[in-house]
Order: sequence, then structure tokens, then C-alpha cells
Amino acid sequence: MSKLGIFVNRQTLSSSEQITAVIKCRDVAESMGHTVEFIFPVDMKKIPKLDALFIRANTDPMNSTYVAARMAQMYGIPVIDDPESIKICADKINMYMHLMKKKISMPQTRFLRKKELDEAQAAALFLELGSPLVLKEPSTSFSARVEKVESVEDLLKVARRFFKLSDWIVVQEYIESRFDWRVGVVGGQLLYACRYIIPSETFKIQASVNGHVVYCDVESVPADQVPPEVISLGLEAGNAIGKGLYGVDIKESNGKLYVIEVNDNPSLEGGEDAHYPDMFGKIISYLMTGDARGYAESLSQKALDYDGLEGGLSLRSDSALCSPSALTENESYSYKIDFSER
Repeated sequence: MSKLGIFVNRQTLSSSEQITAVIKCRDVAESMGHTVEFIFPVDMKKIPKLDALFIRANTDPMNSTYVAARMAQMYGIPVIDDPESIKICADKINMYMHLMKKKISMPQTRFLRKKELDEAQAAALFLELGSPLVLKEPSTSFSARVEKVESVEDLLKVARRFFKLSDWIVVQEYIESRFDWRVGVVGGQLLYACRYIIPSETFKIQASVNGHVVYCDVESVPADQVPPEVISLGLEAGNAIGKGLYGVDIKESNGKLYVIEVNDNPSLEGGEDAHYPDMFGKIISYLMTGDARGYAESLSQKALDYDGLEGGLSLRSDSALCSPSALTENESYSYKIDFSER
């Protein structure tokens, strides 16, 4: 009998949907013969005694979820999300560079740093990528700090606001669509597929409109009704990040598919599993199998050998697509941060 820890916090349990999801996960694990314990941040000392850890709280390298993931990694305990996936997906530049290295289809993307921002550069981006453009602050999540701009003036205004939080921003061509495909991936295999129907008031799956938060509708889609190329692209994008649990957002426009981003710790409580009743069973099986344990051991060894980010790839002075050819498998990119103007 193995012991599974489900890492939660107050935010995890802030809605009935989230509570229902983690209880369902517990029930499935127990039906498979495992014991389950909910682990709160104050319970981290219990992690070394677990056989596997499933993080169901917002992940970020600056909060307790990353500490929990690192602790599991150091003890060779299989964990979702693993620390490498958290670091990569928490930084849009890092995530996009992993996709570029694997030549994953995605919108045309440029990385712009503060000292490059002027009217001429902004105008050149519109000429190159078209109008409108989408600007993203690299640490964004839940569609926050993602804005559409249609003029040089708007681009400069939004970019200056984002530059208060980051030395770099992401600039992408705008891909028009009324829904995103979400492909769930675990251990390199399909977990679920659904459509996120974008609210009519916005271009994002979640946004604040007139002081009210609007959310996308979720439509679970049976695997045999999902275009095979959507599933294939989702699996490729997930594998470009690692071997954990990912939610890959894909847009379809004019017969072409584009990966918009790869999310670690994807939503599992929105009805994504309506046509995938074995969703939690697959996650638990992956955590408890040799495949997950082998991956955990490799990450544990990497953590022991870890000597910092300084040896990674650095973004240079221009805003062209940055070549990720220097990146080794499952390695985080680093890029120079200039504090001289702060």
C-alpha cells in the first residue's frame, strides 16, 4: 500500500468545484488501494514519508508549492508538478523558448526588453507581426497581464506598465478564435481534451469586464471527436516541457494550429473530465508507476548536481526570436536581467 499526499492550501479549497475535485481524487486513489493525506503548507515535514505528492495549489517558484515540489524532488519522491515544470511554465519566455527548441507551431513571438522600447521599435513590431498584437508580462497566469493592443501608443502604454514588473515582455501576433482547445497531458500521454469557449466580452478565457470576472465555458470533447492533429500537437508541446501534468492551449485559425501556452497545474475541476472518467486514475497511476519514479530520480540527481542558472542560455540585445539551440533536455533557460535602470 502506497501513501499519496495531495498538497492543498486555502485557495485550493475556495470553491465547491475545487473541493469536489480534490475529494474525488482522494476517493479514486483510495479505491486503487492507496492511502491519502491532504498536505497543507504547515505539514511539509510529512513529505519525506510519502510515496508520491500531487500538488493541487497554484504553483509559482516564489511560493510554498515550489518548496513542496523541491522537497519531494530532493527525496526522489514522484511529484506533480515537478520543480522544473514549475520554473519553466511560470516564466512565459522560458516556456516559449522550450517550444521553439522543439519547433512547436506557435504564434510569431518576439521578446522585448525595456531599453529597446521606443516608437520606432513598436511600429516595426506592427509591420512585422500585424495588428493587433498581444502583449504578455512573463509571469502572468490566469490570463492576467495579457492585453491586446492596436496602436503604437497603446503598445507603449501597456509595455511600460508591464516593465514595472519585468525586464522583458512577450509580444505575439494575434490569433483570432472563439475557443481554445485544451489538451491535458500526463506522462506524455493524452489525459483529456476539451474546448474553452472564450466569452464574447473578451479575447481571453478569463478576464475582468466592467468590474466583473467572466470565465470561459468548458466543453469536454471525446477523444475520437478531437482532430488527431490537435492531440498530436498537444502531446508534442507537453513533451517539450517535461513528463509531468500539463494543460496545452491551442488555437485553430485558417486551417492552422498554434500552441498559445503550456500550463503546469492545469484546471481539473471545470468539467474537463466529463468524457474522461479515468482522469484522476491515470494521474495517480502515473505517480505510482516506475515511469514517474524514474523521472523523479533523474530530477533528484539533477537537483543534487544543480549549480545555478548562470550557465544557461541568455537572451541578447535584440528582440529577434532567440535561438534556444544551447539548451539541453529538461533544462531551464536563463536570461540576463539589467537592474541599472531601476
